[in-house]
Amino acid sequence: MKNIEASKLRKEYNIIDIRDKIDYLNGHIYNAINISENELIKNYFLYLNKNDTYYIYCKKGISSKKVCNILNALGYDVINVYGGYASFK
Repeated sequence: MKNIEASKLRKEYNIIDIRDKIDYLNGHIYNAINISENELIKNYFLYLNKNDTYYIYCKKGISSKKVCNILNALGYDVINVYGGYASFK
């Protein structure tokens, strides 16, 4: 699985914040969209395209690592944001 540091993210990347809505509204990485962890795992086909790359983060990088492993196994190009939002602040 591929990882990237939050500080290396660029605004043109497809960034997905899988934290809950309240955490997202209290602060998030620029240009990130909010799709909860459970929603993304259950309905990945509604949000992801196999031709694109996605950068996924959570609070500390643990849940996003799990989600990335699942989505990678399904054939999606997803990259875990190492350390999550906590490393971005």
